[in-house]
Amino acid sequence: MLSSTHRRATPVGHEALRVLTLALLAQTSLASTQEFPLTAPSFRRDFLHLNEHYNLPRQGPPEEWDGRIPLKVTNACPDNVWPAILTQHGVGPSTAGFSLKPDESRNLWVGPTWQGRVWGRTNCTGSGDSASCGTGDCFGKLQCEVAGKLPATLAEFTLAGGIANRQTFYDISLVDGYNLPMAIHYIPARNTTFIPPNLTNVVCIGTSGFLDDPTLSGETYSNSSFPIPWEHQYSNDGLRDWCPWSLLAEPPTKPGDGIYPYPDDNIQRPIFSPCLSQCAATGRDEDCCAGNHDQPDTCSPSRYSYVAKSVCPDAYSYAYDDQTSTFIIPSGGGWEVKFCPKGRSTNILRTLGDQLFEIAETGRLRPESFNLVSNKTYIEKRSAEESAASLGLLAVALGGWW
Repeated sequence: MLSSTHRRATPVGHEALRVLTLALLAQTSLASTQEFPLTAPSFRRDFLHLNEHYNLPRQGPPEEWDGRIPLKVTNACPDNVWPAILTQHGVGPSTAGFSLKPDESRNLWVGPTWQGRVWGRTNCTGSGDSASCGTGDCFGKLQCEVAGKLPATLAEFTLAGGIANRQTFYDISLVDGYNLPMAIHYIPARNTTFIPPNLTNVVCIGTSGFLDDPTLSGETYSNSSFPIPWEHQYSNDGLRDWCPWSLLAEPPTKPGDGIYPYPDDNIQRPIFSPCLSQCAATGRDEDCCAGNHDQPDTCSPSRYSYVAKSVCPDAYSYAYDDQTSTFIIPSGGGWEVKFCPKGRSTNILRTLGDQLFEIAETGRLRPESFNLVSNKTYIEKRSAEESAASLGLLAVALGGWW
């Protein structure tokens, strides 16, 4: 998914990963399939960009004939959040910015070909049409017309992707940095009720104080029949210090006499501690996968990318992170974006990615695959193995940075 002006319309991946597009109408069953590889050089241009006959983006709400799609935005944070919505293609909701009090939700509608992003703004002041915000700011406007001020955790959607525009692509992106915990919850349509919720409901929690106790799986945003694989290494105390000091958007004041300041890692950080990505901090081509570094073999993940991926395994951490960050399901159904969700960060794509992409290939789950996604023992064993392998790579990769 396109996460910033530095993202490029080329795919990532060092291993072959193929997904077949579904000729699946919103209320019908699978009619045929057609292959398209994530590793094709023109993947983003051909499969994530909408056809030319679609109208330019416009503010909604969509008319009844548009086949509108529900988009719910919920604030589960202890403080006010000012959600922002940017429409890139299709018909967007009736508003592009508003305020939500704690435990408040807003129900919106978008068109079936909508492509856009949702993020949360924090510490906003202003009245009427103005809103000056600490993170995610839209040039002081309540209604966002452009991407927000970095850093910002993003929910990204392409509702009509794939060769026949019959698939939905979505993700949580940290490519532009991190400011708030976020979850994307799927609201099934009649044609997609067969998809288990532990394959679709993605969560990223990178803020201390919001984590449940460490465990390999959970039922939050799912149920006991389909436990969701969770990241299980971080504690709330450990999560406070994940962002590299140089990338803190609001670093705390260093104590000491100015001559011998305490080491950075010994300084207590606040709970709300937004983090810039390496690209957002430097703007350099090598950090943003731009210019001469716009290919997977010329743009490598940074220290930020490795650590962010360990905190939120299912989130984008840098431009070429598609294989363990992009969720693909048949078109149809709606969405809830929730700020400050409960639980833990999910580890779905590393644990159950084969089963999710089986749905993309065939429009269904084989009985043996269905048994796996409901098998708690298998899910926890697989999640533990993938987490251990990921932490091993993290330790090796960060050896030169620490």
